[in-house]
This record gives sequence, C-alpha cells and structure tokens, in this order.
Amino acid sequence: MLQQRIITALVLLVILLPAVFYPDPTAFMVVAVVLITAGAWEWSNLNQCKRLTAYGVAAVSAAGCLVAWYFGFAVLPYRGIWLMAGAVWVLGGVWLLHGGVGVWVRVPQVVRVVVGVLALWVAWLAVVQARMTGINFLVSTMVLVWIADIFAYFAGRALGGRFIKAKLAPTISPGKTWEGALGGLAGVLVAAGVWRVVDVWVATSDRSVFSHLGQSGLFFMFLSVAFLAAMSVVGDLVESLFKRSAGFKDSSGLLPGHGGVLDRLDALLPVLPLAMMLTSI
Repeated sequence: MLQQRIITALVLLVILLPAVFYPDPTAFMVVAVVLITAGAWEWSNLNQCKRLTAYGVAAVSAAGCLVAWYFGFAVLPYRGIWLMAGAVWVLGGVWLLHGGVGVWVRVPQVVRVVVGVLALWVAWLAVVQARMTGINFLVSTMVLVWIADIFAYFAGRALGGRFIKAKLAPTISPGKTWEGALGGLAGVLVAAGVWRVVDVWVATSDRSVFSHLGQSGLFFMFLSVAFLAAMSVVGDLVESLFKRSAGFKDSSGLLPGHGGVLDRLDALLPVLPLAMMLTSI
C-alpha cells in the first residue's frame, strides 16, 4: 500500500511540477481542467448519478472551464465571485458540519450536483488566477494546505486526545482530533512567518500569498492564514461527510493508494477562492 502511494505521488509530481513551473501558464491550465473534470465525475458518482449522467456532468464541467479560458474570463478580476464563494463555503460549511449527513441527504440530487460543479468551476478559476498571479503565489497557497494536513496528522498521532477528550467531528471523521487541528494551525503560522521573511530577503516580484496578505499588516496576514488553515479542515471534513452519506471510503480509485481526485483536492476547494478573496481586499 505504501509503495503504491509513493509511486502514484511520484507520477503526479512528474506531471504537476513541470506544469506549475513552466513559464507559459497554459500547461498548468490544461492539467487543472483535467483534474476538475475528474473531480466532477467523482462528484456525480458520490451523488448516485447514472453512468451516462456522470460522464455528462464531467463534460459540462470541462466545457465550462474551456469556455471561460477561450473567452478570457479566467484572467478577469472576480472580487464578487470570491466574496460569494467565500460566504457559501463558510456558511455552508457551518450548516453541513452542524447538521451532519442527515441534513445533506435531504438536499435534492440535482441541487447537490449543480452546487458541486459550481464549486469545482470556481476552484478552477481561482487556481488559474493564482497561477497568473505568480508561481510563488500558487505554490505557497498549495503548501499552506499541505502543511496544515501534514502537521495535523503528526500532531494528532502524537497528542490526539491527551488534552482535549472531545473529537473534532466524531460523527463525520472520528479519527480527527482538536490537537491535530491545532498542530496544523501552528505549522501553517510558522511557515507563513518564515516564507514572508524569505520573500523580503529575496526581494522578488513573484510574491507568495503570505506577502500579499502581509501588505495589510502582519496581524492581518496571520489572522488570514489561520482562517485559511481552518477552512482547509472544513473542506476536508465536508468531503468526508459527502463520502459518508454515499457510503464511500474514497471518492474513486483514480489515484491508486490515494483514493480519488476529490480526496486530494478537498481542502484546496475552499482555500483557493478564499485566498483570492483575501488578497483582493
């Protein structure tokens, strides 16, 4: 299992890293379209759509990204969309995590499918604009999510349940602890401070998301980073809720050893538009 995870991760890195760092962002935009299309297909399956319907939803998602790309919509400023997406993620996340699986299964299937496709499309717009802003901006945003996840895992393994007996979300993801979430937050805050110092030292025009946030002051930067770390946890828990409601362990088997595309993108889906929102204030 571990060997399979490593091989899959290496293959993904071989595809993703050259696309991210290639000077022309077109290569990355293509990879992003493929990932969003696969995510839309998985989303349809999580919502018990028929096979042809799932392929149709995936095709519509790909077409939506390609149309936005062709007509130049992907590079226009979308402060209103980021604000709306941010509000939906925050309020919707609170509603779902409070109501649990029971409240989600009462939502009509067509509404669930449409909401998911829109969330994926907005995430594609956000990740493309993040890449257009700069490689450092995009990479730092993704690393923020990865650090939150990695530190949460190790903090949870080492300290989970020692100080706070209550679980983070026992009915959705029983393995997650408050110590893990706080460990992830601590890791992200440290990374933000270090990355910000490196940006100042290097003095490059390609600034990280932390430097963009730091333009409004260090307090705003650390507050925003803490918020983004918290929303990465929300994205992870919300996807776990969706899988639990569908009776799935993974969103699919597209990535051997890792599950599906949504399993890898869940925390990024809210963080990407929220990062664009916070840096456009």
